[in-house]
Amino acid sequence: MLSQRAILWAVTGGAVAFSMNAYAGRQVEFKSGIVWPEPKMVTPGKTNAEPPADATVLFDGKDLSKWNNGDNWEIKDGVATSKKSGISTKEAFGDCQLHIEFATPEKIEGKGQGRGNSGVYLMGRYEVQILDSIDNPTYFDGQCASIYKQTPPMVNACRKPGEWQTYDIIFNAPKFGEDGKVTKPAYVTVIHNGVVVHNHFELIGGTFYDRAPVYQKHAEKLPLNLQFHGNPVKFRNIWIRSFEPLVGKKPE
Repeated sequence: MLSQRAILWAVTGGAVAFSMNAYAGRQVEFKSGIVWPEPKMVTPGKTNAEPPADATVLFDGKDLSKWNNGDNWEIKDGVATSKKSGISTKEAFGDCQLHIEFATPEKIEGKGQGRGNSGVYLMGRYEVQILDSIDNPTYFDGQCASIYKQTPPMVNACRKPGEWQTYDIIFNAPKFGEDGKVTKPAYVTVIHNGVVVHNHFELIGGTFYDRAPVYQKHAEKLPLNLQFHGNPVKFRNIWIRSFEPLVGKKPE
């Protein structure tokens, strides 16, 4: 009678040999030799919407003191409503994780790009569009959660006008050489209301209304902008955190 090992060998053509050797204690552990720094502890928020311990809170419902032109917006009941002008952070950011909550006007006025329009401008030049995109036809690369004039969202995850919505954005800033040429493009991941709508999308330049996307060399860190486009879009619970990968010491 054939042994269990022989039967397995015959059935799998020897595919179980590595596994069986491992069980026999013959597997050798791989070690990279890289000496990694210990990852620091970061206390997360009690929910995914609450800022983690190392985040910069840009708006907590009280004031917009961390923004330029913040006094142009109305603050009431913990909500900031866009008015008069766009606003930009006093602090500059590069690679970052951003959480922002917004609501387009409950009262429907206008159509297309004139309905609930605003925008999140990463580094002041790479826009994730805000728009009321419920039963509101417009060009797809200009609807809510689009990377403006570059790509539509993979799906339309909008809530109804007046309802609160969330963006969770992971942004990798572009890198430039001394000659001004791009050595690494920008990438963005956008989760809209818990739904992935952009997965590590490669930007092909800045987002413009009146011309094709193009990169223009800029600083490694720049302010975050929120647009005022004539519509009273509401915002709350805005926080951002910079990040950078761990760097290990490779063996000589």
